[in-house]
Amino acid sequence: MASLVGTWRLVISRAFDEHGNSIAPPYGPRPMGLAMFHEDGRMMAVLSDSRVELPPAERDYVSYCGRYVVEGDTLRTRVDGSTEASRIGGDQVRTIAFEDGLLKLAPPLRMWRGTMQRHELLWEKVG
Repeated sequence: MASLVGTWRLVISRAFDEHGNSIAPPYGPRPMGLAMFHEDGRMMAVLSDSRVELPPAERDYVSYCGRYVVEGDTLRTRVDGSTEASRIGGDQVRTIAFEDGLLKLAPPLRMWRGTMQRHELLWEKVG
């Protein structure tokens, strides 16, 4: 598997309901984000909806940082700083895959805005 070390730019955001049907993606139709993974085992990520006009619901925005480990096809980050206090001290778990040269990170099926959803975030390496 390719190394995560470096800087990645979010290029595609996808979401699916619990039955696998495509639904509105997190961070809107124009997602914006950066993730940095350092060789010392620390990472940070910031993600946002980048539409110029305010979306009809609240604007999605999150950032977090912490120590990470890669175990096979799983990325596990122990969060020690976040815009969402509920993430601090917990683990953010993502599956890792590469799709058409992009890094695909996907958390497990979870409740998001009142419905069970599975997200996929695709990242392009920029540095």
